[in-house]
Amino acid sequence: MLVGVAKTGITGLSLLFVSMFAAVMPPKRATGLVLPLLMVGDLYAYLSYRKHAQWRHIGRLFPWAGSGVVIGYLALGRMNDRQAGNAIGGIIMGLALLYIYRRFRPGGLEGRHGGWFGPFIGVLAGFTTLVANASGPLMVIYLLSMRLPKMEYMGTMAVFFMILNFFKLPFMIALGLVTRESLIFNLALTPAVLIGAWFGKWLLKRMNQQVFDNIALGLSLIAGARMFF
Repeated sequence: MLVGVAKTGITGLSLLFVSMFAAVMPPKRATGLVLPLLMVGDLYAYLSYRKHAQWRHIGRLFPWAGSGVVIGYLALGRMNDRQAGNAIGGIIMGLALLYIYRRFRPGGLEGRHGGWFGPFIGVLAGFTTLVANASGPLMVIYLLSMRLPKMEYMGTMAVFFMILNFFKLPFMIALGLVTRESLIFNLALTPAVLIGAWFGKWLLKRMNQQVFDNIALGLSLIAGARMFF
């Protein structure tokens, strides 16, 4: 259910369910198990929010994210779970603190980022999504920094992750992390994802922009600290 809510309502929940799956099975196996559930949520979110997507941000980020997926694919077999958790958690906390700093400095966030920001976030998002399905908070930081309204934020997030998760599926199959057995288990969990996605969409309509931004940022910080420590 949290997978569904994260896709259509509160995106900062993503690392919380990633952590929960990783707590009850080997983290690498959990990564493969979660991916098809994410893809179900992606399709629901795409159908719900696609008309609000801002394609300029997707086009700016995806080539870099694709390269990050390839880097993650090459690195996954060389990293243990602890090393991956430390690296991803540190990146998320660092970016969240950067957002807070820029949010409260005079002039705000708009127009303050240089040309490095999009490629940097894109590569990290691709790497972390392949290694741990953990790129949600990175995209939260990026899209909040772009000052997108709530619905444009959700539409851009939905389309970006649908494309990215379908792109990385062959890599996960090649690593042996998505199998016939894991897909059978995914079928049993799919109704819960759809229920969560419906509830997340209902919740989004009743949440104001400031509360939405604060919850997304706060959950990203908590999740980053959880992985790092």
